[in-house]
Amino acid sequence: MPDAEIPGFLSPGALTLTTIFSFSQPMPNQVVTFAPGRVEILGNHTDYNDGLVISAAIHLGVTIRAEKLSDPLIIVHSTTNGRETQQRLDNLVPDQAEDWANYCFGPLLQLKIAGAQLGGLRLQIESDLPLGAGLSSSAALEVATALAAITLYPFKLSPMQLAQLCQRAENEFVGVQSGLLDQASSVFGQSHQIICLDFRAITAQNIPLPAGLGLLIANSGIPHQLTGGEYNERRAQCAAAAVGLGVKALRDATSEMVIASHLDPLIKKRALHITGEDERVLGGIELLRKGANTEFGRLMYASHESSRVNFENSTPYLDRLVEIARQLPGVLGARLSGGGFGGSIVALIELTQADDIIHALSQSYSDQTGATCSALVTEPSAGARVLEEN
Repeated sequence: MPDAEIPGFLSPGALTLTTIFSFSQPMPNQVVTFAPGRVEILGNHTDYNDGLVISAAIHLGVTIRAEKLSDPLIIVHSTTNGRETQQRLDNLVPDQAEDWANYCFGPLLQLKIAGAQLGGLRLQIESDLPLGAGLSSSAALEVATALAAITLYPFKLSPMQLAQLCQRAENEFVGVQSGLLDQASSVFGQSHQIICLDFRAITAQNIPLPAGLGLLIANSGIPHQLTGGEYNERRAQCAAAAVGLGVKALRDATSEMVIASHLDPLIKKRALHITGEDERVLGGIELLRKGANTEFGRLMYASHESSRVNFENSTPYLDRLVEIARQLPGVLGARLSGGGFGGSIVALIELTQADDIIHALSQSYSDQTGATCSALVTEPSAGARVLEEN
């Protein structure tokens, strides 16, 4: 979709006007930060293709209690898994034994590279995000860590710069070539508002979710795992498609261009997913603004079908959840959310029918697959923030 932009988006230059994280005086010695998980509503794997996404921060996330240390150490303790590890601040390297902690060490290293004058930190991590559900616990951990560090050791970053720094940590330190979606969603969340992200202009806009609607997240019970290679493989295939089409990124292509091309059949399918998703996001934003909620839900079903057929990042369990949801009163649309290969689906639902939907979905899923589905209802929630300072 050459030159397509989301109507009403901030211009790239407007980013300089976004709120800069600021700090109280005197500087605190302890701080509590929170960064939410996210759910991707429409626009799958489009972020690293300079594309468009509709997402939302959710009410669950990662809380970090951080305190300054006099020694130049980074001590990380997780109450979730009961484990602890530490490294010297001047020698932050990927921890092979405690790889979960790399989502803390990575952002701190990126802050040092950016010029932040950090000192020692003790980080205690708590999370109520279900692991492996595809709700981006890793990005929430990165953002909460970075926010704690720049609060205790003041360093100015705009919200988008904070998200980009955490993305670099995931790409370069953890080794997952993810786009900016997860971190930006965690930062830009607003209560009762979805987030519309343009990853070419690097801009964000919040628009209200229509009244009476909420988001149901149903975990398939099959954890997703992005470090297994599938994510990086799909990214490479998208890059190959852009080269074959002679464009900078798949954002510059249309579905018609892809269909008419002579791309390798597999690469063509991957490209069709991305171009179709960008087109669905543009259409979806206009539908939500008009209150055409049922039509928006149809785009979610079409998105899932493209994930299943073209991008092949769904699973039989995710497919089954979507098909069951499609039959339930009060469900307007459903699709896999996030990287895929397991994890969760997201459904747009009428909140008045939430309890009945959860019961019917969970029971039918168990009957048909023998697996257990855990479901929760959320509404778009506030983004990363400081909860306490002292």
